[in-house]
Amino acid sequence: MWDLINTSIYAGILLSIAIGIIGSLIVVNKATSITGSIAHGSFGGIGIGLYLGVSVIVSTLFFTILLAIVLGVVSLYFQDRKDSLIGVIWALGMSVGIIFLNLTSGYQADALSYLFGNILLVGDSDLKFMAITDLVLIFSIVFLYNRFLAMSYDIEFLRLRGINVSLLYFYFLILTSITIVMSVRAIGIILILALFTIPPLIAEKFTKKFYQTIILSSIIAFIFIASGILISYYYDLSPTPIIVLIASFGLFLSMLKRS
Repeated sequence: MWDLINTSIYAGILLSIAIGIIGSLIVVNKATSITGSIAHGSFGGIGIGLYLGVSVIVSTLFFTILLAIVLGVVSLYFQDRKDSLIGVIWALGMSVGIIFLNLTSGYQADALSYLFGNILLVGDSDLKFMAITDLVLIFSIVFLYNRFLAMSYDIEFLRLRGINVSLLYFYFLILTSITIVMSVRAIGIILILALFTIPPLIAEKFTKKFYQTIILSSIIAFIFIASGILISYYYDLSPTPIIVLIASFGLFLSMLKRS
């Protein structure tokens, strides 16, 4: 029993780090719709992986990175139809996944596990992938902190400095896609967006610096995840909805604080 909970808590710590970094960037860059499109569109990679009989993580990783690049092009060069195209790509990815699942013989219970997630079922290989992803995120935010900060709040400053803003934005979307892939087993596609945006939304109400928002949102995310794990385990409930319910309640409470 405790081995299962301990593994889930380790996964929660690794997820919280990713949520703090990428979630904060998503919120300040107002990229929730793009993130939702990548998350739901990643189902295409899951369907392809199950159909081909290859690693679902690998197939989903390549597919979501492709989606991130396409969405980056849409965001930068098709501003007048951005919202509509994001919705189309969202539906396209889901449709690809469903078609490949239909072509796959047998009942695919694994597909449902990726849709809804279960942090109690995270294995050692998942933890390793999460740890590697977190290292990439930490190095990225440390070495590119000022550039990410400028991209989020003063993009013209970057352009005046001669920095390739488009390349930086594409890199942010690729990091987002990798983070989504590391989260699908634990959180599930359906509720990823909520868990990646709620802790930063709460944290920004109590912080003044961007790095403070990152740190506090990681702490808040871990509190939500750990609470959800314990409640779901002892009451035999699905962990992800419990975690999101706790997080949503926390968000509503934080709204009582005036900005």
